[in-house]
Amino acid sequence: MRSEQVKAIFDQQASSYDERWAKTAPIRDALHLHVAAVFAGLPADARLLCVGAGTGEEIAYLASRNPGWSFAAVDPSGAMLEVCRKKAEEGGFAHRCRFYEGYVESLSGQEPFDAATCFLVSQFILDPQARAGLFGAIAARLKPGGLLASSDLAADTALPEYEALLGVWLDMMRAAGIPASGLEQMRAAYAKDVAILPPGQVAGIIQAGGFGEPVAFYQAGLIRAWFSRRL
Repeated sequence: MRSEQVKAIFDQQASSYDERWAKTAPIRDALHLHVAAVFAGLPADARLLCVGAGTGEEIAYLASRNPGWSFAAVDPSGAMLEVCRKKAEEGGFAHRCRFYEGYVESLSGQEPFDAATCFLVSQFILDPQARAGLFGAIAARLKPGGLLASSDLAADTALPEYEALLGVWLDMMRAAGIPASGLEQMRAAYAKDVAILPPGQVAGIIQAGGFGEPVAFYQAGLIRAWFSRRL
């Protein structure tokens, strides 16, 4: 999917995004719980880069538990970033955040970050080299040894069990209130607009961006997450 298409979709969905996915919040909350453990060794004044920050759910979670941390929220969707900003203001941690509309590749003039998050972002980049380039851009903005926590939809779509897992995933989405038309759009997007790759291949792309061997630490349905350190 082209970057301008992704931006347009999220611009359109921003105002209702959190409400739309409210019933799937346990998946997100469990990921955040694990990420907090991955980042447990970061310094009290850690600086985090949040790529594709969206409405800022991971920032809100981490900021509430780490009063000395600061955050750079980067997202190409200005509408999503505005929701993120309002959430930070309402949560009382906006003074610890900086908001950048655009892509991580254009972020300059920053001191290296201690850690980064990149949740459900790289899957929209269909070309593997360009996808590795995203992770390379993140690595370039981290301190040596800096931590990355990333997640994407990942599965071996060539295996028979993929259809079974996809069916369960879509049934879960149906139970969460996604209408039938939305489920068909989701199935079609997964087939052509989202780079759902085998987990090992995704891990290899992360490594190609300048990270050590990724460690898988979370899975929920089609979502998998890894942590890795900048080489």
